Amino acid sequence: MSIGEHNHIDLVILIAVLTLMLLSLGIVYSASASYAQVKFGESEHMLTSHAIKVFLGIIVMFIGMRIDYHAFRRLSKIALIMAIGLLIVTLLMGGEVKGATRFLRFSSVGLQPSEFAKYALLFHICTLISIKGDNLKNLKTGFLPIMVWISLVTILVMAQPNFSMGAMIFLLSVLLLFVGNVKLKHLMLTFAVILPVIILYMLSAKYRMQRIIGFFDGVSGTPSKTDYQPWQSIIGFGNGGIFGVGPGDSKQRDFFLPESFGDFVFSIIGEEYGFIGTIFFMLLFLLFMIRGFRISKYAPDPFGQYLAIAITSAITLYALINAGVTLRIFPTTGLPMPFVSYGGSAMVLSAGAVGVLLNISSQTDLHPRARELPIVGNVNADEVYVRKVY
Repeated sequence: MSIGEHNHIDLVILIAVLTLMLLSLGIVYSASASYAQVKFGESEHMLTSHAIKVFLGIIVMFIGMRIDYHAFRRLSKIALIMAIGLLIVTLLMGGEVKGATRFLRFSSVGLQPSEFAKYALLFHICTLISIKGDNLKNLKTGFLPIMVWISLVTILVMAQPNFSMGAMIFLLSVLLLFVGNVKLKHLMLTFAVILPVIILYMLSAKYRMQRIIGFFDGVSGTPSKTDYQPWQSIIGFGNGGIFGVGPGDSKQRDFFLPESFGDFVFSIIGEEYGFIGTIFFMLLFLLFMIRGFRISKYAPDPFGQYLAIAITSAITLYALINAGVTLRIFPTTGLPMPFVSYGGSAMVLSAGAVGVLLNISSQTDLHPRARELPIVGNVNADEVYVRKVY
């Protein structure tokens, strides 16, 4: 019997992500129904749009599952150059929403190039780390060339302006370099150079300073106008208590919590499904994180190891920070809850990244297929058996 190239994929990750995506349909509908009724004249309008994005995300995930992840090693540089080109086009020609130029519009379809750039950069960093090996410790030939790519993408994203996305891209990139065993003094030098730039960037926009000041004013017990959304989010969690008010019975969604279907959708989960519901959702991300890092540990080569770390870290960090913002642990960032918040680019690209992670899992020995032993000599049919190879 011929033996297939791949073992089974990690079903725990697949089930966890599919569960998040499918549950998001009811959550987004509940969070957006009142808003959609007023703006579009039908409460199901945004549910239909979100359902299409979930469906596309599932398709892309299964496609990613079937593509050998080594192909992305060859394509990562091309994809990154394309991503940088899209970021430049976005700055020049993108549509402006709330003072930021973050989307490219193609008829009724919108693309957020920064999401594509995030994964393109992470995939290319994984490629460079796996190729350079110990040479990564060399400042001129190892570390600085990678920092050029990181800086270029980060600057273009922050220029939109999108500080939270740019900061996350930079943080995830540096995390990969740290895991890739670069010299610690090179990373410390990078932070010493970048910190004054970040401070100047924060001071350059009044709304960013107001958001930070509002956050700390709220900590001292004096909510501000710029801190309105997080406080309404906290009220939603309070309304939910342990078991929640029930699906579709959220009161905060009715214009108390603006655009609750987006970055603050986790508050609607807390209000409608209570503490039990929020714990369930976070447990799904915890399972994803544990299994993702386990896949990295047993990946067949360094590229697979770094790629699994990059994908797992990106999704779990987004989930943790989004939850922290809605609970007012962190200042408002604008980062979505992966697989749950309303939005197409993040949904489809994150699902595609999970597909790649699942392909890596199929090339480990963690989930072996049943394989027939070769028949040697004259053996009775009763003596032929199938075993798993671990």
